[in-house]
Amino acid sequence: MNKKTFIDGKEIYCISSNEAKMLYEHINGYLNTEVVINENDVIIDIGANIGIFGIKLSKLFGNKITILSFEPIKDIYSVLKKNSLITQNKNFKVFECGISNKNEQSNFTYYPNSPALSTANPEAWNNNEDLITAVEGNLKHSPTSLWWTKLIPRFFYPLIVKILKKNPIDIKCNVKTLSHIIKKQNLSKIDLLKIDCEGNELKVLQGIEKMHWSIIKQLIIEVHDIEGRLVDIKNILENQNYNVKIVKEESMKNTNLFNVIAIS
Repeated sequence: MNKKTFIDGKEIYCISSNEAKMLYEHINGYLNTEVVINENDVIIDIGANIGIFGIKLSKLFGNKITILSFEPIKDIYSVLKKNSLITQNKNFKVFECGISNKNEQSNFTYYPNSPALSTANPEAWNNNEDLITAVEGNLKHSPTSLWWTKLIPRFFYPLIVKILKKNPIDIKCNVKTLSHIIKKQNLSKIDLLKIDCEGNELKVLQGIEKMHWSIIKQLIIEVHDIEGRLVDIKNILENQNYNVKIVKEESMKNTNLFNVIAIS
């Protein structure tokens, strides 16, 4: 069932109010980087979840920004679609598909108690200790509206993780390559490519044809550093002549999660 909550003074749709507020803090972290966003930019949001990034950009720029948001899981996509409509940004477009290295149907794991964890790569969350550390970081740096979460003692964290991962649902979703989308949408530029797809980030980059790299000005990617993935992604970007910076959010300090910023 879709709920409503207030984010940045605006009522939006969500699946979990607390998670939506955490996502908003996460998005603000993206905006407090070297990434520059201007009017008339084209933004690609891969792993859009319920659309917090699009909501924020639509508030800042109105119809003067184009956002293409991708979310493969139907229950989450339905909320994303509602949120795109309430922004009244006619250039906020949403797509019920994921982005990967092939055009196909792919297996996803949906976590109803924590939709933001949903992934095509459930092994990203196999290590409960990593997830416990991530939960701890999020709670310690939670927004003011969730002040009470800072009072939760650490011995409760394993129980929280167990609840978050409870009753996972395996589903098949459509995925496309980014180059397929570029051709289909006739895109001549991408001012920012944001990738936050819970372990599938390397496949997203592998789905970009050589001819399309030149139209991508900036990237910001959340990377799960599993099996040397961080180095692989850094190498791909540097080989395409991006200036690459790797940063750690304070809330993710002791996890294998990194933000990679690449600017041409």
